[in-house]
Amino acid sequence: MFKFRYIEKAVLVGFVIALLFFFTGFTAFAAQCEQIPNEVFRLHVLANSDSEEDQALKLKVRDRLLAETGALFGSCMTKVEAMDTAKGNLALLQQAAQDVIEKEGYFYPVTIEVDNIFFENRQYDEITMPAGQYDALKVSIGKGEGKNWWCVLFPAMCLPVAQKYDGMLQLEDVLSDQQMQAVEGNQYEIKFKSVEIYETIKSWFTW
Repeated sequence: MFKFRYIEKAVLVGFVIALLFFFTGFTAFAAQCEQIPNEVFRLHVLANSDSEEDQALKLKVRDRLLAETGALFGSCMTKVEAMDTAKGNLALLQQAAQDVIEKEGYFYPVTIEVDNIFFENRQYDEITMPAGQYDALKVSIGKGEGKNWWCVLFPAMCLPVAQKYDGMLQLEDVLSDQQMQAVEGNQYEIKFKSVEIYETIKSWFTW
């Protein structure tokens, strides 16, 4: 039964990928998008629930963590450095998040870890980050069942200008010219959707 389902998935993946390549001609575009997760480290904050109070708390935790990570990652020059810094400061970040939660009068536990997570296409201002498996600092507040908030910690897309440090890398510093062309604006909306379908099926296939 397991072998049959594996073969069934393989056939479906092959069929869908063939359709995507035939109808969108997105081979080169997809290749550029597939490399982007290798260069960025994301932030993923999950609220306890979708209640107005829990969503507001999520944003306050986010703000505190951005302040902490801005200082921590200010001198990081690669994604690996940023991930190592995050792993080495998980206890500090967790305590910072817990302090905010308790200060606001809640008793939710919070867990923070570095994880590899599948993200759908996400737009941040004029930048579209393509779907795929990304390394991320994952923050779960309470049950972690509410709407999430995401951004890119490295390079520093999350921080407001006032919090950025001299020498802190920007997205254009770590992506190639072709990759920047792919993520800027929305002129590639159809191709981004095709990449999302492709990456979703790849993720499903690895289950």
